[in-house]
Amino acid sequence: MRTLSSQNFGLVIAYLLPRFVALWGVSYFSPTVDAWISASQQNAPTVAGFMYVTLASLAAGVTVSAVRWAFIDQLHHATGIVPPTWKFANLEGKLQGYLTLIENHYRYYQFYSNMLVAAAFSFASRVVSGGLRPSFNPWTVVAFLALELVLFAGSRDSLRKYYSRTQQLLNSRHP
Repeated sequence: MRTLSSQNFGLVIAYLLPRFVALWGVSYFSPTVDAWISASQQNAPTVAGFMYVTLASLAAGVTVSAVRWAFIDQLHHATGIVPPTWKFANLEGKLQGYLTLIENHYRYYQFYSNMLVAAAFSFASRVVSGGLRPSFNPWTVVAFLALELVLFAGSRDSLRKYYSRTQQLLNSRHP
């Protein structure tokens, strides 16, 4: 397995962390998933259990990304962040710059917006499952809403920067 580097850090934050948060939300309704997530050293998952967690995480992550595309991307586009029309014919000689913009802006957009969706799902799962009732604290809701606001603002800023800087890169002539 490769170590965490600048080449794969963006993928970890864009996909892996929101997947885990979404799977955590599923654990409120599934004793099996709860056992996977709360496994201890003495009760470590089997190879099959590890495979189930990996597949469930993958499914949760792809679902979160689809929900993000259906709602968050469309909301940003409807509220003023216009997706640019890029001239990919100008990509020659600029591929490294393009990949850098993806890593420095789009991966963060994916993290913020995917985490916004995954956190909302997990919070709603906890509320519906009765997880907040015994020790309900209104500050928990306030903290959750503040987190969602910050994630939304971060996603909006990252997407705007990604679109703008990629527009500048791809629509300029190669020197």
